[in-house]
Amino acid sequence: MTDHPLHPLGPVDASRVPRFAGPATFARLPRLDQVDHCDVAVVGVPFDSGVSYRPGARFGPSAVREGSRLLRPYHPGLDVSPFASQQVADAGDIACNPFSIGEAVETIEHAAGELQDAGSRLVTIGGDHTIALPLLRSAARRHGPVALLHFDAHLDTWDTYFGAEYTHGTPFRRAVEEGILDTEALSHVGTRGPLYGKRDLEDDRRLGFGIVTSADVMRRGVDETVDALRQRIGDRPLYVSVDIDVLDPAHAPGTGTPEAGGMTSRELLEILRGLAGTNLVGADVVEVAPAYDHAEITSVAAAHVAYDLVSLMALGGKA
Repeated sequence: MTDHPLHPLGPVDASRVPRFAGPATFARLPRLDQVDHCDVAVVGVPFDSGVSYRPGARFGPSAVREGSRLLRPYHPGLDVSPFASQQVADAGDIACNPFSIGEAVETIEHAAGELQDAGSRLVTIGGDHTIALPLLRSAARRHGPVALLHFDAHLDTWDTYFGAEYTHGTPFRRAVEEGILDTEALSHVGTRGPLYGKRDLEDDRRLGFGIVTSADVMRRGVDETVDALRQRIGDRPLYVSVDIDVLDPAHAPGTGTPEAGGMTSRELLEILRGLAGTNLVGADVVEVAPAYDHAEITSVAAAHVAYDLVSLMALGGKA
């Protein structure tokens, strides 16, 4: 143990150890067992048993860690050194049962709760979007019902799929039903593509969600989008969930349910940076499926999203 609250243990020095060498922790940060305390834990959840189309997101955490090797310690866009102002560590993976979604959800909730009880805020790398439900349960246990910004091509508020209540398309309906979301402060961002019917939108509105489509972002621009989102969030405890398929397949081909007409990586990152100063208590980046990812485009994008989320935590209040 070599860290100190005033002098966090940071990433491996790239001027001494080449970026392509050494263990692939997120951003080459220390492991959780190498630090005495941890303000922000980056944790993987290699689980994809809830997908409805292309599998493979169970390999997302390892791919995103590899894609994070080029991240550097100073964020000029936010004017923050996120690894120097707080202790950030890689907490490894939450191993859960790939054959039982119910058991996996319980395992994730318990493990996330243990990390939070130890004083860490979590940036979680999935895995499919099923994992958002147990992560939100854990966040709400600590903070009460939380505001949610959900970046995704899809609503993920469907009721069931093949009779299953817990899939990557249902987490936010279950979360509203369980009372763990603040229904005055919910928004999807980047949605697009065909739906099963108009009722999908009606059900979603009834649950309390506002929608900013990818076309809205294109027409209104980043600044107007950020202003609208910040008004909806206020100063509430905020959870941000990013399905990487919110990006157009040109920017993120390596995902399970791609949809044309998505946001650019630049738009997504700039919207996230516009959230500086909000009370971000937890976040996830999910649905990276490296088998479909040529040249690591998707894993690199996801690594930068996770880096921005860690940086936002450095700028916001302590949870």
